[in-house]
Order: sequence, then structure tokens, then C-alpha cells
Amino acid sequence: MSTQVAETIFEKVRDLPPETQQEALEFVEKLARRKGKSRLLIFEKIDEIVAEKPLEIWDEVPTDSSINVDHYLYGADKK
Repeated sequence: MSTQVAETIFEKVRDLPPETQQEALEFVEKLARRKGKSRLLIFEKIDEIVAEKPLEIWDEVPTDSSINVDHYLYGADKK
């Protein structure tokens, strides 16, 4: 990367609020991890999505969703 590009990125990030700077850092780290990977495996993508959500949200996922997928997607009667 050219020095000019890096300096431009630094200037823009420096002016952001601290919480947004943290988001920018996480984004750059994610890009760095992907370097050399053309695409993520589906399981890696699922792991990323799961990691982004708070643990409490998983308590709301129905335990019978695999059996009653038609109910949860289309409103069919539960089995």
C-alpha cells in the first residue's frame, strides 16, 4: 500500500469517535485475516455471524426449528 493511502486512512479514522475507530480497526483486522483467501467457507461465515450477535439472542431461537421449519418460515402448523 502506498504511504499516501495509509496516511489518508489514518487521517479519516483519527477524526472518528472512539467507538467508530474501534469498528474501523475490527474491519481492517477482518480484511487482514481474509488476505490470501478468495472466499470464506460457509462454516467460517456462519461462525462470523454467530460471533457478532450477543449470546442472549440465541436463547430466543426455537429449539424445534429444524422440525418445524415450515411453521417458522411460512406459518404452517407445528408438527
